[in-house]
Amino acid sequence: MKLTILLADAAQAVNGKLYILGGGWSIAGPEPTQMAIAIKVEVPWNEANQRHTLQLTLVDDDGHPVAFSAPAGTQTVEVSLNFEVGRPPGLKPGTPLDVPLAINLGPLPLPPDRRYVWRCAIDGQSESDWEVSFTTRPAHKPSDA
Repeated sequence: MKLTILLADAAQAVNGKLYILGGGWSIAGPEPTQMAIAIKVEVPWNEANQRHTLQLTLVDDDGHPVAFSAPAGTQTVEVSLNFEVGRPPGLKPGTPLDVPLAINLGPLPLPPDRRYVWRCAIDGQSESDWEVSFTTRPAHKPSDA
């Protein structure tokens, strides 16, 4: 499979297309920032009509999964979803099929001045370019008065 991934302020997947608002950034914060992950998966002809699982995991600059305390205990920042694309009638055999995906996330309280990576895997497989990274700005220092 081929995958294109982009950070945005907001995104929607409608009628086979991605609608992206404020896309292509790589610096956020330092305040908690709302974000969206826009993904286009190109499914090979021979993998159509099959259920696939996509997993996104947020990791820090040391490669450790980012985790937050929650009422149910510590939870990592992960998104998992299933998708399946069918072959439309009359499509030329061998044509890859597009699957647009939009994942919108509320503000994440990430520490300032750090680097993060969203890593993607499909059916447990990953490629080196199936990720998108961003940095949080340093915290604001109070000005001396």
